[in-house]
Amino acid sequence: MKKTLLAAALALGFAGVAQAETSVTLYGVLDGGIGYQQIKGDGFKARKTGMINGVQNGNRWGLRGTEDLGNGLQVVFQVESGFDLSTGQSQQGGRLFGRHATVGLQSDAWGRLDIGRQTNIGSKYFAAIDPFGAGFGQSNLGTTFGSVNTVRWDNMVMYQTPNFSGFQFGVGYSFNTDGAQRSSLDVNGVWDLNESDRNRRGITTGLRYANGPLAVALSYEQERIGSASGNGLTTPGDDVNVRSWQLGGAYDFEVVKVHAAFGQTRNGMFGAGVGSPDGNIPVSAAAAFGQLDGLKYNHYMVGLTAPVGAGKIFGSWQMADPRSNPDAAPNADLDKMNIYSLGYTYDLSKRTNLYVFGSYAKDVNFISGVKSTYAGVGMRHRF
Repeated sequence: MKKTLLAAALALGFAGVAQAETSVTLYGVLDGGIGYQQIKGDGFKARKTGMINGVQNGNRWGLRGTEDLGNGLQVVFQVESGFDLSTGQSQQGGRLFGRHATVGLQSDAWGRLDIGRQTNIGSKYFAAIDPFGAGFGQSNLGTTFGSVNTVRWDNMVMYQTPNFSGFQFGVGYSFNTDGAQRSSLDVNGVWDLNESDRNRRGITTGLRYANGPLAVALSYEQERIGSASGNGLTTPGDDVNVRSWQLGGAYDFEVVKVHAAFGQTRNGMFGAGVGSPDGNIPVSAAAAFGQLDGLKYNHYMVGLTAPVGAGKIFGSWQMADPRSNPDAAPNADLDKMNIYSLGYTYDLSKRTNLYVFGSYAKDVNFISGVKSTYAGVGMRHRF
């Protein structure tokens, strides 16, 4: 009888230890407000006044957790679902966990390995360089530095080193950046495709330093883009590797924080740059100039952040400067895109803040005369 009671007590004790070594956290962001958007050019104008949402941060809910395996090794996981606050609908193409879905291992000694859908290295490392924190629509750094605009890739394996006195290195590889990975195919010798020919492969790598008032980041991204036919195959010989690199830094002088970044993108754009309010106005560079193989442009950003009372004011200037035309449009008239943005946040508590912002873009996506205005006020709550 005594042995039975002792065994039961030990079992309860071990169960308590196991629970203490395993943690799961529910978290999320709710962000909404009222805003105005307008984009206009030669012969068209689109504008909208009304509810805006996911402005400072995208609306989401998620679960993240760890399990201690001993000897400093942990299992880690994170799943995150994005949604539209104004309609309740899922975002990221209707994926249940479209913002993030990974499982992996981490150790203080050798770093962290994650597999699944996740943001690339540039997006992770450059949020600290952007005065707008990778938010606020066209105000954010990713409008001109497209490869760091919260770029999410499917089928990604990513490794990041531990933090060595502020330094950290990361590298990732996606077997297919968008959708399920496809098999190789050989149809009666007519199609002779190797594994990469039917998948949009992606490479991402970067280095950052963050210690005290200084933050510096360097990243390189490459994505293979092909010409997809109606059945999802990619025509051999039409492959284009879109490449981008960027270097940026920020330094906090306490009374003011300065931000700067420079980079270059070749053979296309990561994302569409500035879009119309409903996404139904053809203002993308691809729509205007066709295939973007051969396009090369430099991108620049300078910005400032300063504390003001219980909040902070921040602003930036961005420019995307075309250096060569797409091969498909060698005589196209590409103009420099300039973006001027200003914002302010006011903290109501540690979890809740108000914000106001305004942004103006000229020669949107290199198209002469196209202008975009975006402004709004809102509230963000984190839980």
